[in-house]
Amino acid sequence: MSNTQNTTTFFILTVTLENGEPFFSYTNQDGTPKSGNVTISQHCTITYQLNDQTGKGLKFVGAAFTTPFDNIIDAVSICNNGSLIHLTDLDEVAGNTSFQFVLSNSANTLQVLSPDPEFVNHPEN
Repeated sequence: MSNTQNTTTFFILTVTLENGEPFFSYTNQDGTPKSGNVTISQHCTITYQLNDQTGKGLKFVGAAFTTPFDNIIDAVSICNNGSLIHLTDLDEVAGNTSFQFVLSNSANTLQVLSPDPEFVNHPEN
């Protein structure tokens, strides 16, 4: 789990195919493997850049939360034609939340769900 006290945390989400199924892995910008989980201790934006190695034209279309009203993540935005997704955490509420990335693909109209990274808030206030 990455711990951030900066205003921006950046991950690269690489998706490959293993036996025809999507496989998700996370790294820092320098290529160091990470879990994709984040512990927050102040207001920040967490950015994931998609590295699609499937040949299926994957793009971020959103993030799905099982607890969308817990105020752990305050906003989600997609940029660069679906290659970046930003999750904004104002760090006003203690707790944790899990979600799944939702990706479209150019092979068909079905959507792909990622395994669930986790955010843990430890507010300073």
